[in-house]
Amino acid sequence: MSTVSDETHGRYSWLRQVRIIQGGMGVAISGWRLARAVASHRACMGVVSGTALDSVVARRLQDGDTGGHLRRAIEAFPDQGVAGRVLDRFFVPMGKKVGTPYRRVGMQTHVERPLVRDLTVLAAFVEVVLAREGHRGRVGINLLTKVKAPTLPTLYGAMLAGVDCILMGAGIPREIPGVLDAFAEGRGASLRLLDGPITDELAPLLRFDPEGVGYGAAQLPRPAFLPIVSADSLAAMLLRRSTGSVEGFIVEGPLAGGHNAPPRGRTVLDETGQPVYGERDQADTARMAELGLPFWLAGATGSPESLTAAREAGATGIQVGTLFAFSRESGMDPELRVKILRDAREGGSEVRTDPRASSTGYPFKVVQVEGSVAVPEVYEARPRVCDNGYLREPVSTGGGSITYRCAAEPVAAYVAKGGSEEDAAGRRCLCNGLLATCGHPQVQKDGTVEPPIVTSGDDLGRLVGLLPAGRDDYGADDVIRYLTGAAAAL
Repeated sequence: MSTVSDETHGRYSWLRQVRIIQGGMGVAISGWRLARAVASHRACMGVVSGTALDSVVARRLQDGDTGGHLRRAIEAFPDQGVAGRVLDRFFVPMGKKVGTPYRRVGMQTHVERPLVRDLTVLAAFVEVVLAREGHRGRVGINLLTKVKAPTLPTLYGAMLAGVDCILMGAGIPREIPGVLDAFAEGRGASLRLLDGPITDELAPLLRFDPEGVGYGAAQLPRPAFLPIVSADSLAAMLLRRSTGSVEGFIVEGPLAGGHNAPPRGRTVLDETGQPVYGERDQADTARMAELGLPFWLAGATGSPESLTAAREAGATGIQVGTLFAFSRESGMDPELRVKILRDAREGGSEVRTDPRASSTGYPFKVVQVEGSVAVPEVYEARPRVCDNGYLREPVSTGGGSITYRCAAEPVAAYVAKGGSEEDAAGRRCLCNGLLATCGHPQVQKDGTVEPPIVTSGDDLGRLVGLLPAGRDDYGADDVIRYLTGAAAAL
């Protein structure tokens, strides 16, 4: 059972000074540049996205590593043998030719592949090192609980770089605090691969042992752990049943971008096909306060009034994603970002909570922007392919054997692994789409360039107020000045 210990109030007391946490959005949207810009401000924590970091760093290297930032951080990695192998495989000095495919990193599974493991550790290390440069602020990393295979090496790489905080949502990350404890003490850790009741006792575990790699450390600082929850009951359960200490919570409502928790009870769709959320889907802030840990409210909280209201409700502050996701420091492809900002200025930007877009079964917020797979014609023209595999679901076939399937993969392949055609209908490939959104679209064998998919919270319309007259961009500094303008507590 996890309790609010003296250690939580001591070692992690800095958390209670953080008023604004930047969301860990998408794939590389919350990159090191954005996290560094936010963390440079007092009472703010910058957050890098840990999703698909192995592919992100491999593709940045293949694009030539403009400015040499990745290579500068790689020079600080404890094992230069690993660094050299990664550079030999992926670094292209002048960048790959336009129109040629990226070299793939290989899909992650429970079967350990040393190069993929080491690349994942190195990628997380690099992202956190760069985010921490040039300031004394706090930096966190955000992971999706459902993306299990890369979790352990990603966490270890971030801890090697001195990350201050781990944030995890899209699932119930009950095992993660114990993993952080183990890594901090130089011990190996494991995670269950399969969710739900154990029906195959021979099912493999995901494992990572610092003693088995050349860069393992005897001791590391343990970062704070903030689960992302949608209900106060889930927060209370995590406090009781987590394998180690929990230091606080992000309380995310259904207006937040990315994956949303499904509505509680029977799902009802409105006339536009979007899930309907009600009072049961709002966390009770009074009960959150009774838990005794700091918490931050997220989901359409991007305003100074929301910051003030959150503080009055007992929250430590707010987590803000959308406003930062469209700032110039964001990792979003600049042309795509400017197009959405222009659409927002003209009143033409729409965000839909799509109950079918994500293969995870969670509702996923999608910006309706031309040229993206949100457009039916673009979606239909794209050949279904699964070549990244981050959202694949591990399924036991008995006797310890595992197969991996994704509702967004080719329908015949999904059905052959026990899936249904009905479940596959309308699914978008988030892996390829989000990698395209951050400017690294794969070129498939038939010449198809993967189209983007853009996620955003319902705060998208608020962006217009941040745009200076005659300008199509704004900075993270502008967001922070806007959010703190009416917050005397800061």
